[in-house]
Amino acid sequence: MILVAIKVAVIGASGRMGREVVKMVLEDEALELVAAVAPSAGPVDAGVFAGKANTGVIVSATIEEAFSNAKADVMVDFTVPVLAYQHTKVAIEHGVRPIMGTTGFTPEQIEELDKLCQEKGIGGLIAPNFSIGAILMMKFAAEASKYLPHVEIIEYHGDQKLDAPSGTSIKTAELISQVRQELRQGNPNEEEVIEGARGGYYNGFRIHSVRLPGVFAQQEVVFGGYGQTLKIRHDSYDRAGYMPGVNVAVKKVMNYSGMIYGFEHVMD
Repeated sequence: MILVAIKVAVIGASGRMGREVVKMVLEDEALELVAAVAPSAGPVDAGVFAGKANTGVIVSATIEEAFSNAKADVMVDFTVPVLAYQHTKVAIEHGVRPIMGTTGFTPEQIEELDKLCQEKGIGGLIAPNFSIGAILMMKFAAEASKYLPHVEIIEYHGDQKLDAPSGTSIKTAELISQVRQELRQGNPNEEEVIEGARGGYYNGFRIHSVRLPGVFAQQEVVFGGYGQTLKIRHDSYDRAGYMPGVNVAVKKVMNYSGMIYGFEHVMD
């Protein structure tokens, strides 16, 4: 039985995450790189970004150009939040299944994109995090919040990250809020001497964003109870750690219809 490889387009192929995606696709016989987009890279072979030999795939300057020149089954996008929504719509219009590692979507946008995917009969995935360890951290945190409802999230990223709080911390907060009733924590007469000192407010608890050079990606969910604390922490050290999850997503999205929000829904 001959299996047909899944045709993949990588958007942001010259970026740090994009390079890892290109490499992952080239190293999996079940996948085929058919398009790559990097606006400022020029007409170079996509293999350059992954340190590989020439692939025959010449980098496109725009997503529209890429989809016009090649028929892709799946698009993987790790670009920037300001482009994420438009890139997703363009992919769906071309019948390409979007896998978005870029954050910044509103609930209304996700609902609209879900409807567009269903109309096209294709699946899509928006995932704040593709790390299997990070997904487990979120699940464990949601379970712990049933018993220890006093909680705060501290997330750490490099100082060049564009959004705060991170998509992972927001997704963690959403999962916690699904099983934990809103509870305003701390002293009711609490006063911030410096604005923002207590972090961002979400459903009664706080999210704190640390941005420093030398930091890659870490998140700690801290629970407090009488005479005890519980800390659930996940640390990422290398972008390659996300690739097993992206690989699973590329293959699983071929069997779905509609837009899925959260890698946890496809990792089983």
